Amino acid sequence: MSTIHPDPEATGAQTPHLDFAGTTPYEDYVQADVLTHLQHLRSDDPGEMVFLITTQVMELWFTVIVHEWETAAHALREDRVPVARDALKRSVRELEALNASWTPLAQLTPAQFNSYRAALGEGSGFQSAMYRRMEFLLGDKSASMLVPHRGAPRVHAELEKALAEPGLYDETLALLARRGHAVPQAVLGRDLTQKYEPSPEVEAVWVEIYANPDQHDELVRLGEALTDVGELVWRWRNDHLVATRRAMGSKTGTGGSAGVAWLEKRATKNVFPELWTARSHV
Repeated sequence: MSTIHPDPEATGAQTPHLDFAGTTPYEDYVQADVLTHLQHLRSDDPGEMVFLITTQVMELWFTVIVHEWETAAHALREDRVPVARDALKRSVRELEALNASWTPLAQLTPAQFNSYRAALGEGSGFQSAMYRRMEFLLGDKSASMLVPHRGAPRVHAELEKALAEPGLYDETLALLARRGHAVPQAVLGRDLTQKYEPSPEVEAVWVEIYANPDQHDELVRLGEALTDVGELVWRWRNDHLVATRRAMGSKTGTGGSAGVAWLEKRATKNVFPELWTARSHV
């Protein structure tokens, strides 16, 4: 992990290597100069900078979380449950950091937001391709959400691939079936381009697993790791709702979205639904 060191002369420490023929190795690896010059403001309002950088930081967190969940999905496909669980646990810490990204924006007044809102034009968070990949991995599939990206062939191709691939929960249920649990074939063979819908039979499988923790310890721990992810996704959606409600009330969102009304609907939904409903029956 890189750290910022104090002045070596002031501390009496050995002087580090300071003279490089080109850019520093730190710059070559981190690309800090690229990152810190990606902010192209469109208004004179000083608050736009924090809004833009916070949004860019969110995109970086989306990227690493997608990496973790894809790692977990691949590991589950190969029956490497500890590897999958480790990736999920890392993503929990990353989700906590992602959710904390709302803090700089959480108390925006309508006047403050309106001072640079026009700079967004038709831009809206629902157009984020990397966030859409997150949602697809969570089982919230929708082919219509590829439409905004038709003008970006690489991005569109990545989303199209993600739409057709098994998500985290699909791989989890396939693992349970391979372990002898009665996951119905209708669930295992479902159309992966469609949103996952809860199944009473899948709920019964989780009830049996959670009711016998000694027998199914590894699967209980996997279920809890997924539940941790699901809880923080729910918190993300609620934090988004609250920040938007404070900043713009019930007005139409940027990009023509329904704004708060759409976010309220999203905030009522849980990912990995049977992991939540099964708890009532254990």
